[in-house]
Parts: sequence; C-alpha cells; structure tokens
Amino acid sequence: MRKTPSILAVFTIIALSACASKPRTPATTPEAPPSGQIPQAPEMKGPFQMPRLDYSFFALEPHFDARTMQIHYEKHHAGYAKNLNEAVVGGPLAGLSLEDLMREVSRHPAVIRNHGGGYYNHNLFWKNLTPDGRGFPCRKLAIAGALDAAFGSFEKFREAFSAAAASRFGSGWAWLILDGEGKLVITTTANQDNPLMDVVETRGTPLLALDVWEHAYYLHYQNRRADYVAAFFRVIDWEEVERRYQAATKARE
Repeated sequence: MRKTPSILAVFTIIALSACASKPRTPATTPEAPPSGQIPQAPEMKGPFQMPRLDYSFFALEPHFDARTMQIHYEKHHAGYAKNLNEAVVGGPLAGLSLEDLMREVSRHPAVIRNHGGGYYNHNLFWKNLTPDGRGFPCRKLAIAGALDAAFGSFEKFREAFSAAAASRFGSGWAWLILDGEGKLVITTTANQDNPLMDVVETRGTPLLALDVWEHAYYLHYQNRRADYVAAFFRVIDWEEVERRYQAATKARE
C-alpha cells in the first residue's frame, strides 16, 4: 500500500525548495546598483575624494566580476581614502598634493606610504580600465609605436608585463612607467608602493597599473593570478594610457 506523504514532509520539501531558489547574500556586502548604473562615489571627509567610476560594477564582466569590483572599490579603495584623509586633516601635511606626498613619502608617517599609496594606486587603476577594451592599443596611438620600440612588439611587451605581474611575490603592483631618462620600463612594487615614491628602486611616471593584491581577483580567479593578468589585457583603456604617456613626454620637454 502506497503511503501518503505527511503534511510536515510536504511542507519541509516546499520550504527547502524555496530556500534553494533564494541564496542568501552575506550581510557584509551591500546590494550592488543595477547592472547598467554607475555607482555613487563614497563621500570622504577631507581633501582626497573617491573618484567616480566611468562604468558600472558589471561592465567589465566576464573579465572582472561585479562582486569583486564592488568590494574592491567601496571597501578597499574607500578605506585607503578614509585613512589618508584622517592622517592629513588638521596636521602639517594638510594642503600638500597627493603627488607631493608620494614623491617625499620617506619623510612622512607610514600611514602616508600605506594608505596614500593605496589611494593613489587605485585612482590610476580604475582609470586604466574600460568595458570597450580591444586587447591592444590602436596603431594610431603614439604609445603603440613606443611599446614596439621599447620591447620589440606589443606581444613581447604583454609577455614581459604579464611575467612581472605574475612573479611579484606577495601583494603589490605591476607598472608600465616612463622613467627619468624618457624610457618605457616595466617594474613592480610591494604592498601599496608606487614608482613616484622616493623609497622604490625604479622611479618614474606611472602610465599603466595592475593591482596584484589577492583582494583584486581572489573571489573570481582564486589562486590563478596568471588568468587574472590575462583578463586585465581585455579591459585596458589604451586611450587613457596614451593620454598619460603624452602628458609625461611633454613634461620632459
């Protein structure tokens, strides 16, 4: 004789199905804006404000996922900005530009190096990104010819930059810079250091920056940093790199 499921058993099955269809979002993660909406920049108390993104958190998918983008921007970057402002407001460093703080960072408290560096680096990082990345610079851009001259070809530059980013031990950044002699150079820095600082081995004007801290990629790529670096080349804004290259070149004249 076939048994009829009890009312409790039926209710349990329905309840479990309902739970399965509505996965919980961790309470520590705020709800992301709609996919096409550019997020609001968190407001800071001090001179160093968060830059407004030119794209939504979802815009760089599938290369950079929206959840990582949101946490990276609203938590990590905003945290650096907050701590930097707290370090300078009302003190002897008030009124100095961000670039001036970086260039003489050895003379300042460690918070300027760590959080000022994090703020500067991320400002550049977001500007380097675009949903309309081609994977390579257009030949009409001066930076395209400059990369060929410096590295032999764009492909050789990409290989060298990717290798530098993948081999940076621990947390840090990979950079393309224009050095003091006007040469394009690939370099890396630890933690939140950058090539403007007077504490790094290779100094110059940053043109392109890649964050290789785990918070930049671990949710999506886990320990596959090389895959994250490859994805970065799909979303580089070479027009922005060109603008920085032209400005740095002109400043040397």
